[in-house]
Amino acid sequence: MRNHRRITVGKVVQYVVLILMFVLLVGPFIWELSLSLKGPGDNVYAVPPYIIPKTPTLQNYIDVFRQVPVLHYMLNSLIVALISIAGNICLSTMAGYALGRLKWKGRGLVFALFMGTMVIPVEGVMISQFLIIKGMGLQNTLLSVALPGLVTAMNILLMTNAFKSIPMELEEAAMVDGANLWQRFFRICVPQVKGTMTVVGIFAFVGAWNDFLWPLITISDESQYTLTLGMNRLKGMFIQDPRLIAAGALVSLIPIIIFFCCFQRYFFQGLEQGGLKG
Repeated sequence: MRNHRRITVGKVVQYVVLILMFVLLVGPFIWELSLSLKGPGDNVYAVPPYIIPKTPTLQNYIDVFRQVPVLHYMLNSLIVALISIAGNICLSTMAGYALGRLKWKGRGLVFALFMGTMVIPVEGVMISQFLIIKGMGLQNTLLSVALPGLVTAMNILLMTNAFKSIPMELEEAAMVDGANLWQRFFRICVPQVKGTMTVVGIFAFVGAWNDFLWPLITISDESQYTLTLGMNRLKGMFIQDPRLIAAGALVSLIPIIIFFCCFQRYFFQGLEQGGLKG
């Protein structure tokens, strides 16, 4: 009887925790969706607040596309995201292979330096990044937005763990057959870590797409605005419509949802490959 009560209490606690997490994680999204669909007849400051709009409308989304060149800003964000994805996949894969499979002097020190950068706040290095970008003459270009995120320590860590999980016998057999370093890398190891490479690509896309602070610093020409930066134009100096801002936020979120849905089956597989087997 006591064991049965313990199991029941344990399940109740689990469900309470899951419901609380659901509210904390999904609640803001539901509220943004509700706010974006509310019409002029809805009081967005009502107490208590209500989720279901009384006068639902899609006019807020239409107004977003009228007031802001969404497609142009989306194209800029897509260019930055593609550069970031390509850089992170290529550079993180090569760095992960070198750190996870090859033996060379100073490997532990280099790995420690990479991991040490993870504890440094991004805001702490933005001034030096800006001075470097300015010195290269890349200020106010999309390339200047993409360069700081071309490779990250987290992605290198994922790829290093993924390569460490590959049995050494596979490479040893290839070496017996006369395969050189690059042949072992491309033909033996890379096919084994495609799942983790997908995870790296997703992280790179989300990070580049959602970035706001760095583009705000390095971009001043409105034609070079990314989507997140361009959506800031919906907020006026003297007046702002929370319905319009909510609609703009959801428009910015749609490409991320589509991208994740296309690659979700590789996501958890890649996380397990790079995070649990290392």
